[in-house]
Amino acid sequence: MVNIEREPAVIILAAGQGTRMKSPKAKVLHEILGKPMVMYVVETAQKIAGENVVLVIGSQAEKVRSVVSENTDIIFAVQEEQLGTGHAVLSALPYLPDNTKEVIILCGDVPLISYGTLMRLFEDHFNAKRDISVLAVELDNPKGYGRILFDENRRLLGIAEEADASTEQKRIKTINTGIYCVRKTFLLDSLKQVKSDNVQGEFYLTDVVEIGYREGRVAGVMVGDDWEETVGVNNPQDLIRVESIMRYRMRNRS
Repeated sequence: MVNIEREPAVIILAAGQGTRMKSPKAKVLHEILGKPMVMYVVETAQKIAGENVVLVIGSQAEKVRSVVSENTDIIFAVQEEQLGTGHAVLSALPYLPDNTKEVIILCGDVPLISYGTLMRLFEDHFNAKRDISVLAVELDNPKGYGRILFDENRRLLGIAEEADASTEQKRIKTINTGIYCVRKTFLLDSLKQVKSDNVQGEFYLTDVVEIGYREGRVAGVMVGDDWEETVGVNNPQDLIRVESIMRYRMRNRS
């Protein structure tokens, strides 16, 4: 783990229904190499934050709680209604230790994310004294992902979700992975300002980036060098793909 004086807390978002999985099982409980995918994320998070990991659950909350609790001791926050990622993070904030200064936000359906990449993000964020840092990657085919927006001075301006992006914005190949490191005080203040006036009618966590820009906060992007680490599981094909990547990496490590 990192130095205790700088140790961040981690919030893992795992409340979604995962309807595209076409399965009665909660999405994050689908197994990869015999282990629920969310456990890979939990174990990586605990390497960074120790006991200060909050898992946000919602859909099939008690089943997810039961399965995860069998494997580890962790803090749970229940998102009663699935009103978006911003609302999910807001549900978790009361469970963070009072002395938390920095928060890393992860997705429970992105099981390949590594300790090394998250530590680089945290160090980059901490050393630059930012209020918010976004982990991004470059993709040749960015369809479906939120695009990273910069102003004319290359300052982080915001994130355009696919459903809300203009034709020009959809040409951008730098995409948001859904992984962030945020100063806790800014996270709390900005989430109170997020509105649901978008195509999905949800409270987007990504809106805090635009809020930070408007307020002149220190914001930035770290572009990861391994896009496969950030592949999310949204359907059965994604699950097969991620398991294939994991098998390949395990073979090459041994």
